Amino acid sequence: MTWPQSGYSRPPVEPKNLRALVAGVAGVLLIVAGAAAVAVTFALQSHAPQPSPDAAGRTGPKVEGPWLRRSVPVSVTIPAIGVKSKVLHLGVTTDGAIQVPSLNTQASDAAWYKYSVTPGQIGASVIEGHVDSYTGPAVFYRLGALRLGDRIDVRLADRVTAVFRVIGVREYLKSNFPAATIYRPPDYAALRLITCGGAFDSATGHYLSSTVVFASLVRSRR
Repeated sequence: MTWPQSGYSRPPVEPKNLRALVAGVAGVLLIVAGAAAVAVTFALQSHAPQPSPDAAGRTGPKVEGPWLRRSVPVSVTIPAIGVKSKVLHLGVTTDGAIQVPSLNTQASDAAWYKYSVTPGQIGASVIEGHVDSYTGPAVFYRLGALRLGDRIDVRLADRVTAVFRVIGVREYLKSNFPAATIYRPPDYAALRLITCGGAFDSATGHYLSSTVVFASLVRSRR
């Protein structure tokens, strides 16, 4: 497959409704979940961790809690799986798919979809990342190993750290991806982390599924 490494056109204006949002973000399934890069992992007969039975299929109860004012994310830290990454700010490509970090130079970086709310605002903030690269595991390689209650810290530009707790870890087939469920804005401060997962199809160079982590804001600190 072709990976757009440069020459991105200017992202369109911010989507004004759910249908536009879903159309813009659904493309992440074909980009983040693709990657001829995973041939390295496939050749080594190793696979990224998948959601556990106690987490798969659950998204947690409705959450009502704190919220934060708008401030763009700077970095994300997930202690349980050893993630500590700066956060890029990316929009969409000309065909409406979410832009992804360069596999050549930014596979170790997560990226915030800048047309979603910022982490801590009411609604669903979306951060995505590669599962692997041309040389091996990437930033979200162990995303599927997260468990209910694990902590996710997102440092914001105003020097506040938004602290989230995992309320669900799910795996979805790309062919049946519930975009409306995942991207529909909830009435609390939510975070969605997305990468590819499941089986790897060597014939097409794509993973067949996507791993999605659902989290909610529990507190903040300076």
